[in-house]
Amino acid sequence: MLLTDWFSLLAICLMGAMFPGASLAVVLRNTLNHSRLHGMVTGISHALGIGLYALLSVLGLVLLLQQSPLLVKAISYAGAVYLLWLGYQGLIAKAHTGRHAAIQTHQTTLLDAARDGLLMALLNPKVGLFFLALFSQFVQENMSFAAKAVFVSTITLVDGGWYVLVASVLSRSRLLDTLRQQQVWVERILGGILILLALKILLGNGY
Repeated sequence: MLLTDWFSLLAICLMGAMFPGASLAVVLRNTLNHSRLHGMVTGISHALGIGLYALLSVLGLVLLLQQSPLLVKAISYAGAVYLLWLGYQGLIAKAHTGRHAAIQTHQTTLLDAARDGLLMALLNPKVGLFFLALFSQFVQENMSFAAKAVFVSTITLVDGGWYVLVASVLSRSRLLDTLRQQQVWVERILGGILILLALKILLGNGY
């Protein structure tokens, strides 16, 4: 892969990662309501899911999404249901302070955070179609193993790096203390956003 092609790939990856959506909302939710590490784990697992789509792209399997509208709908609806569940959890949130807050954080394991990030990526078929539309210019039939490795690793590292940065910066700022003082309302707002995104999917507009 030429250096100029790699910079083009990097720019597209950055724009895709930074575009706000359900994934960002879930990373913010896990960072604010639990810990910086929870947010980072969510971001890293999301990146692994995106990396899987990138791998399928270089293998040519992403074309199946374009040729299987029923599969796209099935995955979209599964993602919408998961967003509705996460949103509902936010809407019914209650204030937790002191020992109760610690108990809540402890009960939400890093495995739960990893599950959230991974499912946000895998249950979004628009990601696969995004690869098909924007990244097809980088995928060639005679790509070398090294070029494929650079393609997949760049996409994975940029996505994970962005969300880890978001979780890290947010958790170190004074804003975090302020937001946690209003934790129940923040969680309800994020829950409402996730439900709206789920409804958008169900209405056929995608993520």
